[in-house]
Amino acid sequence: MKEKRHAMILEIIRRQNVGTQEELCEILNSEGYSVTQATVSRDIRELNLTKISAGGGQKKYVLLYDAEDELGEKYRRVFRDGVVSIDTAQNILVIRTVSGMAMAVAAAIDMMDCQEIVGSIAGDDTIMCAVRTSDEALALMRRFQRL
Repeated sequence: MKEKRHAMILEIIRRQNVGTQEELCEILNSEGYSVTQATVSRDIRELNLTKISAGGGQKKYVLLYDAEDELGEKYRRVFRDGVVSIDTAQNILVIRTVSGMAMAVAAAIDMMDCQEIVGSIAGDDTIMCAVRTSDEALALMRRFQRL
C-alpha cells in the first residue's frame, strides 16, 4: 500500500503544484487514499521531497534531484555572472570576481563537486583554490572558462 501511495504522490507533484502537506493530504484522500498529515509528512521525508519556488510567492514539492538540477543551473549562472577572470599560479587557481561576489562564486564552485580542489578561500573579489597538481589546476581553469 505504501509503495502505491508513494507512486501516487510522485504522480500528483508532477501533475500539479502542491505547496503544503495539508494540500497533498486532501488530494490523496480524494484519490481514495485514507491518510493523515503525519503519514504524508513521513512519506515526504521517505521520498526525499523538497520545496522550491513555483513563482508568484508560491512553493511546490519536487523530488530532491529535480531541485538539485534547478539549483545547479542557478549556481552555474552565479558563476558565469560573477567571474571576471581565472588564472593559475602553479597549483593555485586564482579566480577574480565582481566586487562582493567571491563568496557566492565559491559556493557555486563547492556545489560543482570538483575533486581536484583540496580547499578554497574567498575574499571580496578573489577566490584562491588549492588544487592537487599544476596540471589539474590548468585543466580545471579551462573547464571553468568553458562555463
